[in-house]
Amino acid sequence: MNDTYFDSPTDFLSRMVGITLPEDIPFSDYETWWKNEGIAVSTSIDRAGTPWLKMFDVYGNRIDEILFPPAYWTMLRKGYQIGAVWRAFENHSLIPTFLIGYLTAFFDPGLYCPYTVSLSTAVPLSKYGDREIQQRYLPFLLRKDEQVWQGATWMTEAKGGSDLGMGVECLAKDTASGWRLTGEKYFASNAGAELAVVAARRSDAPLNVRGLSLFLLPRLRQDGSLNYFIRRLKDKTATRSVPTGEVELRDSEAYLLGKPEHGIYLILEVLNISRVANSIASVALIQRALAEAVAFAEKRVAFGKPILDHPLLHHQFQQRSQLLHESFALAWTAVQLLDQVWQETYPYSAKYHLFRLVAHLAKYWTAEIAVQTAKWAMEVYGGTGVLAEFGIERWLREAMILPIWEGTPHRQILDGLEVMERKHVHEALFEDLAPFAHPQALEETAAKVEELLALPMPEKEAQAESVFQALAQFTAQTLYHKQVSTLPSDPV
Repeated sequence: MNDTYFDSPTDFLSRMVGITLPEDIPFSDYETWWKNEGIAVSTSIDRAGTPWLKMFDVYGNRIDEILFPPAYWTMLRKGYQIGAVWRAFENHSLIPTFLIGYLTAFFDPGLYCPYTVSLSTAVPLSKYGDREIQQRYLPFLLRKDEQVWQGATWMTEAKGGSDLGMGVECLAKDTASGWRLTGEKYFASNAGAELAVVAARRSDAPLNVRGLSLFLLPRLRQDGSLNYFIRRLKDKTATRSVPTGEVELRDSEAYLLGKPEHGIYLILEVLNISRVANSIASVALIQRALAEAVAFAEKRVAFGKPILDHPLLHHQFQQRSQLLHESFALAWTAVQLLDQVWQETYPYSAKYHLFRLVAHLAKYWTAEIAVQTAKWAMEVYGGTGVLAEFGIERWLREAMILPIWEGTPHRQILDGLEVMERKHVHEALFEDLAPFAHPQALEETAAKVEELLALPMPEKEAQAESVFQALAQFTAQTLYHKQVSTLPSDPV
């Protein structure tokens, strides 16, 4: 088995994307830096656990500074400098940002989160911000040097994130001095960011999703003082390379993005960018776990030969390799569809709704395969797989967060069901897949979907998971067959 192929995300992307990687992006240099320096930094950050929060300076002034070692900031800025955010706007395409994200996530899935939420801040600001606000803030997010600003996306509060209509209690008031936000965000990823997009309920709005709007929140007020406060940092099982905290808003200065009554659409646009990124991170983690398992199994000898040469384990490697390629095909299709519709605004096109379904399928499927593959890689290592000193257990810790980030599997299933019911986008999906699908599999999968949609509620919801899972698997397999037909040879 070609372990070098699995060990290099650049080589994998070059083969799977089916195009020459953009020459102006230093993929090989970025990968080499990770292997020579970045892995050691990432490992030390993971083992150090939750960073410190320095709330006050020596004079008693509130500063809320997150204390990572200097090497962390060097590692973090690498991705920003090569274009994890700015290339989307210079290239007028999100594809370069997802390619950079894949390389980053192969080495550190958590570090991909700051790039993702920064991109998810820059995009709605560029689409919906007033011209003055764009000119004031957007250039800082698109800088190519060490002075680049970071973004964040803060939606979730203590009551949870799925039911935004009831869960968001942060209030927005339109005052003579501008919008002011008061409340808290319980899972504030990339705490400390210079800018954040925040979901808040207008004070005169109904208690449902129609009452939500999206706001741009700077870290500092116009007078230079803190505009939000970090109550504490979360002690997480993994993704320690992105600080997650509880954030308090106290009459905080903010700027409305888009029309106030369209807030839920903007919020979902932000989440959908992150869901696609989550899918890319999941596939990169699958590859990383597989690479480490292959490298170990080639050298570990049992019963007179490397364990990779034993038929059962060798067959499992082949199965996992197949899942890697199928998962990539599904995630990459979500990337390509998003790249076609990311500049759309409400009301959306039929292609946008097709993207939504594929994004839900990709987020659901790839995250689950990542967990299964990371668990299996630990099993390949045997007893040493559970020991932190050997590092393979980290990928299961990292993987366990991926199904939860940006909407649990339940949320993906229910949102996918909703877009099929209301927009009938599964019909367009089946039409696109038909030339590459096995006819019987296509017929059976389509029948399952139609039977599900014909059920009364709540039976439809109760039976949704098995059908959604079958649809995700069928879509991933068919998209892989489609991809293989355009490649020089079968990459497995």
